[in-house]
Amino acid sequence: MEEVEVAPPQKHEVRIKILFTSLCHTDVYFWEAKGQTPLFPRIFGHEAGGIVESVGEGVTDLQPGDHVLPIFTGECGDCPHCHSEESNMCDLLRINTERGGMIHDGESRFSINGKPIHHFLGTSTFSEYTVVHSGQVAKINPDAPLDKVCIVSCGLSTGLGATLNVAKPKKGQSVAIFGLGAVGLAAAEGARIAGASRIIGVDLNPSRFDQAKKFGVTEFVNPKDHDKPVQQVIAEMTNGGVDRSVECTGSVQAMIQAFECVHDGWGVAVLVGVPSKDDAFKSHPMNFLNERTLKGTFFGNYKPKTDIPGVVEKYMNKELELEKFITHTVPFSEINKAFDYMLKGESIRCIITMGA
Repeated sequence: MEEVEVAPPQKHEVRIKILFTSLCHTDVYFWEAKGQTPLFPRIFGHEAGGIVESVGEGVTDLQPGDHVLPIFTGECGDCPHCHSEESNMCDLLRINTERGGMIHDGESRFSINGKPIHHFLGTSTFSEYTVVHSGQVAKINPDAPLDKVCIVSCGLSTGLGATLNVAKPKKGQSVAIFGLGAVGLAAAEGARIAGASRIIGVDLNPSRFDQAKKFGVTEFVNPKDHDKPVQQVIAEMTNGGVDRSVECTGSVQAMIQAFECVHDGWGVAVLVGVPSKDDAFKSHPMNFLNERTLKGTFFGNYKPKTDIPGVVEKYMNKELELEKFITHTVPFSEINKAFDYMLKGESIRCIITMGA
């Protein structure tokens, strides 16, 4: 734990007092320096909730006291992506894992004795105060409990939106979810909300199956239990294939399985998991010609500022359940425990309480 200085927000920036943050696997991945060019020292963290403390020049849609979720990707409102109803991949503010400073001037707002500390994903929420571009800040209902809705700012929305916004299962349809980590469970929650009749969870870890029942998963397939391809197993279980599938592992093998397990004529498969950089997969073109669809998604196709407040409202209206995603809570001083829980696979989400 270090004391850092957090500079005032510059043009189009806000300074936020973080009240609750949670650990996402992406933080662990970059902390282990498995990502692209590692930057250190760096303040990680990108799933959080807090209150605006001050705003920089040109910020008109946020003011001190607003309850907000900082988000790892943004919405400038001006680029072709932001003007498109179909895209959330803002040209200015889309996720950038390499950038260690702010867009406005390339400088960091964090320092120790005058030495800069790098930012992470433009959010750096493992700090009591942080500075974020206003296009990466979603203003939410002040009545929403920040210790619950903070998880909406990353993994939950990624999985939920992959199902609700991209796969779009109809009521009564069947859905297969590949990978039952936090994102996969959020995808299952989306299928539950959509009224899917069967939600088939696919995972190599059988200990995840029991937990997944709370998220609407009705059946489980462990590829290790079968001597035939998992797409064949699912096709046999579902009379020709599932109506929708959502892949949340990043494994190329699972991507092929997720695509090939959907029903011909109308099946839709959605890829969410991030592959390794040299990955490629192949599938016979007949799988497409037989009217299967393969789609990809980023952050559940949600626009951060426009759509994320609505996801919070789904929770407020009791349509979306968040409590079951939160398995642990630790004070900020014990943040290392959150890393331990995740590395051991014991947690779905661990909330880190900043004031404690």
